[in-house]
Amino acid sequence: MKIFLTGATGFIGSGLLSELMGAGHTVLGLTRSDAGMQRLRAAGAEAHRGDLEDLNSLRAGAEVCDGVIHTAFDHNFANYADNCRKDRQAIETLGAAFKGSNRPLVITSTTLFGETVPGQGADEDTFNAEHTNPRVGSEIAAQTLIERGMNVSLVRLSQIHDTYRQGLITFLIELARQTGQSAYIENSANRWSAAHVSDTVNLFRLALEKQVAGARYHATAEEGVSLKSIAEEIGRRLGVPVTALSANDAAAHYGWLIGFVTKNMIASSQKTQERLNWRNNGPKLLTDIANLSFKPV
Repeated sequence: MKIFLTGATGFIGSGLLSELMGAGHTVLGLTRSDAGMQRLRAAGAEAHRGDLEDLNSLRAGAEVCDGVIHTAFDHNFANYADNCRKDRQAIETLGAAFKGSNRPLVITSTTLFGETVPGQGADEDTFNAEHTNPRVGSEIAAQTLIERGMNVSLVRLSQIHDTYRQGLITFLIELARQTGQSAYIENSANRWSAAHVSDTVNLFRLALEKQVAGARYHATAEEGVSLKSIAEEIGRRLGVPVTALSANDAAAHYGWLIGFVTKNMIASSQKTQERLNWRNNGPKLLTDIANLSFKPV
């Protein structure tokens, strides 16, 4: 198939580009820059200029392809709510381009929306449309398309990692570098699920090829890694002290991250593994943190 891939030069998208082409698909990759155009062409893909706010470019890219995988997302958390709104508009636009067809559209979401109750384990067959995280709008948009009979499935991300990036943990690492300490909240047993990026891009491809409308899959290799163990491994890798913060001190230390580090974000992928014969072969999260690709502080 010819696949329109948004976020084609991003962390997940660049790996997915290789995954798709290695499986015999051709790729039309969305990019915002001349450098991105060059990178995509050098990789053997076609390049399509545009971004999430240029809805005409999204529509034009989707219309000439046999399927879409939407991985692009603006991760500037200072404008998180607005970026979630942009993502919802992008999904609606991609869906409109495929109206009246059975072409597959794979949307990116997060495991948060598989929680019946926030903090409890997320399940693939659950969709909590009342979740307070504003990115739920993306999954609501996808669900609307599914209810209209469109061939839409979703891949929900946990903390996706390699030795360069680790989802939200990337920001914890940077915070530790800036403050000279790797912190966790004392008496907290919060855990976050995780998956290696190589396993994640394989999951996206399998979801595209399976084409099960309405399916939700979890990119989760580890159901929950404790934030304390993450902080300890960051401290070892950076050579900085590990500090247990009181709940009162945590907000000042973490800033915008406080809304995440105070949450238990765990998820199962048992159904995903069974339904797609998906297997996890990449390194574990703590292994990648231990092998971070930069020098200690």
